[in-house]
Amino acid sequence: MTLFKKRTTGKPGEWFYCLEHKKVEEGPECPAKDRFGPYGSREDAQHAMETARERNLDWETDPRWHDASARGGESDQ
Repeated sequence: MTLFKKRTTGKPGEWFYCLEHKKVEEGPECPAKDRFGPYGSREDAQHAMETARERNLDWETDPRWHDASARGGESDQ
């Protein structure tokens, strides 16, 4: 008896961006470690890398994530 079944197909309307093959796929065709998603549309999945870049930039420039110890010991006092 199998306890865990590997899901080989996605739900209709689930879109992923495969980092390995650099392509959009409907349903999870590639392993989870190689993909972003799920996205609600093919177009959203096509822009996965752009979305990731924007989120990374937001994180890198968010002052809430950069405390005084990260700036070399400066104090906000």
